Amino acid sequence: MKDEPMLLPEDFVVNPSRPIYEQFVEQITARIVRGLLPTGLRLPSVRDFAAGRRVNPTTAARTYQELERMGLIVTYRGQGTFVTNEEAMILEARKVMAKEAVQQFKEMAISLGLSVQEMIELAEQEE
Repeated sequence: MKDEPMLLPEDFVVNPSRPIYEQFVEQITARIVRGLLPTGLRLPSVRDFAAGRRVNPTTAARTYQELERMGLIVTYRGQGTFVTNEEAMILEARKVMAKEAVQQFKEMAISLGLSVQEMIELAEQEE
């Protein structure tokens, strides 16, 4: 499994103020959307994922359950868990992530007392 892509980046650090499984879901979703985890890729078992990340197997199972609910992974009894082959599900996840990023950007602009356009212009100004 050395040549296979990793589920999470090596430098992934857990934020103790948020549930671990949510952070895993976000990171794995981002890696699927970006194509770092290709469609059809077999994922490690829940037990192997938990052991590799030194987390409780329940945390790993909850991560997989949420990804499956989102349609990004599928489990076939006796065969394992795989990244979905359904491009529409991956595109939908990309769309959701983009909308969340835009919303966060808008909220940051408002908190700075700027319009979105003003924030973009300010960020693009030369030093």
